[in-house]
Amino acid sequence: MNQPLTVVDSAESRLSDNIALLSALLNTAIYDTVGADDFALIESIRQTALKVHQTHDQAASLQLEQLLSGLTPAQTVCVVRAFSYFKHLVNLAEDLYAQQLANSQENTPSPGMLSHSLHCLAQANCAPETIMQFFAGALVSPVLTAHPTEVQRKSVLDIERTIAELLSARGPLISDSQRTRNRMLLQGAVCALWQTRMLRFSKLTVINEIENALTYYESTFLHVIPELLQDLERDLGQLMPAAAPYQLPSFLRMGSWIGGDRDGNPFVNGTTLREGVRLQAATLFKFYLQELSALKRELAVSTRLVGVSDAVLALSKASRDQSPHRLDEPYRLALNGVYDRFLATAATLLPDAGWSSEHAETLPFEHPEALLAPLQLIADSLKQHHGEALIYPRLGKLMKAINTFGFHLASVDIRQSSDVHEAVISELLHKAGYDFDYTSFNEQEKIEVLLEELKQPRLLFSPFQQYSELVHKEIGVLEAVRDMRQRFGDHTVRQYIISHTETLSDLLEVALLQREAGLLRGAWGSAYIQVDLNIVPLFETIADLRDAPMIMGKWLSLIGIRHVIRYQGNEQEVMLGYSDSNKDGGFLTSNWELYKAEISLVELFHQAKVKLRLFHGRGGTVGRGGGPTYQAIMAQPQGTVDGQIRLTEQGEIIANKYADPVVGRKHLETLIAATLDATLFPADQLDPAKRRSFESVMETLSATAMTSYRSLVYETPGFAEYFFHTTPIDEIAGLNLGSRPAARKSTRRIEDLRAIPWGFSWGQCRLLLPGWYGLGSAIHQFLHHDPQLKASRTALLQEMLLGWPIFNTLINNVDMVLAKTDLIVARHYAHLLLDRQLREEIFSRIAHEHHLTTEAVNGLLGSQERLASQPVLAKSIRDRLPYLDPLNHLQVEMIQRYRNGEDDEKLKLAIPLTINGIAAGLRNTG
Repeated sequence: MNQPLTVVDSAESRLSDNIALLSALLNTAIYDTVGADDFALIESIRQTALKVHQTHDQAASLQLEQLLSGLTPAQTVCVVRAFSYFKHLVNLAEDLYAQQLANSQENTPSPGMLSHSLHCLAQANCAPETIMQFFAGALVSPVLTAHPTEVQRKSVLDIERTIAELLSARGPLISDSQRTRNRMLLQGAVCALWQTRMLRFSKLTVINEIENALTYYESTFLHVIPELLQDLERDLGQLMPAAAPYQLPSFLRMGSWIGGDRDGNPFVNGTTLREGVRLQAATLFKFYLQELSALKRELAVSTRLVGVSDAVLALSKASRDQSPHRLDEPYRLALNGVYDRFLATAATLLPDAGWSSEHAETLPFEHPEALLAPLQLIADSLKQHHGEALIYPRLGKLMKAINTFGFHLASVDIRQSSDVHEAVISELLHKAGYDFDYTSFNEQEKIEVLLEELKQPRLLFSPFQQYSELVHKEIGVLEAVRDMRQRFGDHTVRQYIISHTETLSDLLEVALLQREAGLLRGAWGSAYIQVDLNIVPLFETIADLRDAPMIMGKWLSLIGIRHVIRYQGNEQEVMLGYSDSNKDGGFLTSNWELYKAEISLVELFHQAKVKLRLFHGRGGTVGRGGGPTYQAIMAQPQGTVDGQIRLTEQGEIIANKYADPVVGRKHLETLIAATLDATLFPADQLDPAKRRSFESVMETLSATAMTSYRSLVYETPGFAEYFFHTTPIDEIAGLNLGSRPAARKSTRRIEDLRAIPWGFSWGQCRLLLPGWYGLGSAIHQFLHHDPQLKASRTALLQEMLLGWPIFNTLINNVDMVLAKTDLIVARHYAHLLLDRQLREEIFSRIAHEHHLTTEAVNGLLGSQERLASQPVLAKSIRDRLPYLDPLNHLQVEMIQRYRNGEDDEKLKLAIPLTINGIAAGLRNTG
């Protein structure tokens, strides 16, 4: 007897069907456009690549190489586009599969799902007071950042969103006619995709990046976040009937760096900040007006049928709309009045956005709470008069939206490097008449100067003095912050991030700069001091992470600092950088130093009785802190989450997570679930003796891993030459990917290269070195240093893997990275370096470390197969590799020709197309 299909089998079957369908539609689009000959060539390459990967046949491998090397530049472009778009379409099908699988498991929730977290609360008989206390102090904040290696065009993303929606509609219950129509619409969308240019011809501006980010608000955040909060409030109310009616605070708030991140981006200034905030508000106000307009139509409730509160009657009588046709519809009349007032608000706050009020005397709402007040009166009246069911569809979500987004939409962080602050302060002091060189002072002297200046009633900056462009730019940004906060509210800009924080003076310099723009009021040390922007140090390198507790200890010990922190809600935010710490010390050491810094900071702030909020600067790749979000948060040391977390969402990761509203909601729920679980049900609960034992091992492993990594990257003569020749870093730097340059300085030093293109380049050549290098040497030396201890140490590592979340997450992430790594492909890239001796010396070291790492991971996980515990992901990666290998081969060929001086427009186009295709295949960039 045949076994019935399981939910997983059914979903996998639909996945296979969808991939086959999209492949057929793409083939049709390609054939119709390029003709039979070129289509046959593409198909021949595809079939041969599949054969090579499945059989490892040498004759087939030679045939594939001949096919690829014989392509003209025009044919190369065609082949690359075909393979790249196929991977784009496969990604869409896999995303839908994951979504369908998650939906099918709603009734059997698993860790990482919000429903599972609520179930755990119920099972643990968690007291309502504990739950309410958690949400009262909670903050979950994804922060969208611009990404200098974002490879997708908005036009492509829009078409792919349409394809995803059409694919999702192909359920088992649609009729044959509907299925035929759906296929025709899909064919049109795939044809449009094939005929749409994949790459930008001009470099993105900061405003372009802001506009791109706002599309995710329009498609996802504006709708999903209020809906999610409303549903969670309902579920919590059912969980805590004694606390009903429960009102959930708006703890899920969006953040943004786009338009405010000046670190290394000369194109961000006060003008871009003002325009970014304006565009955010315009997007939000448009949404509010649409929702209010819809509410007017929907709440046509008649007093001939039900009652209404006196407060709503008063609102209806105050409305200018007194149409005799609607006199028995007080909700509609009241909402007309609310609409008119908000239209006046939009016209007042955004006079150039095209909104105007028909009645000049209509009073605008002064703040979001004023807009919320009449809506609350309407909701209360509906509850009192048999209309509670009318709140959920739209009114309740709009009220949650106003509570969450205010008039600003997302809080924009501003960020700048500490060395820029020092230069600005030095010039301000010099122009103010001080005859010393501030930059030459030691740390204690700088602190004394800064604290003394912060006590003075007068400013350093004078409108009658001439300053450098840098000073005007930095002061201009802070003046823009002041103006935007006054216009759109205090949440518009709340954090000032200091890159490369190395000393206490780095924090005090930002305090002094705030004073110069009116963002700090009162003398330092005074109980009445007010500092508008939270001063947030960003600790990035290994040395900075190690110094973080000392620096923050000095900050908390400053005379008068308690008044500053009290004004900011007795909270202090600290940001931790995953990217630069990895580039500085390697994957293992970065993770370990971040872990240690978090523990030390938690203890420090606990003793000081100040709430610590950690801001995690994670990227897309494992080498930059990427990986599964739930596992990453649960692997944090106990006490470090404490109900609050902010983390960056970058580049193509934003598109992967939030382009689709259904997928977007799942990711937001995962963030909430992880924050809730890590706070109330922490996974890291080792007994003290076991913890000391595990930490001692990690300290040993980290020291060896860092030595191995830095020996290769920073101490091997010629390594920079190897990197710049054997990866497409120069070609990546020339792409029109983002507004920010790929390097902080125009040098060929690894130290000056940004961590994002550093990781991106290693991914393109299929080494993904930042995600694993050093781990193999560390474990090998730990196990083999003393043969007599090998068995006991192996058992200890196994115990760490099973019982310690940080080590488990670390090893599983390396397992995933190794699944995407291919040394055979990487060797092709190595031949781009003509110096054979240098090439062989460095590549052999990388290959040896790769062997040790693979051996270590295999031993720990007990399997020779990659991702043995994650078969769906393993299959996804295996299935995409045959399409990646030809793209890698072509990329090497095209780069070689280009670097040898061949000047062909098709050749110049082919290289960035391969970069796009490989990134789509790996599903990550930087």
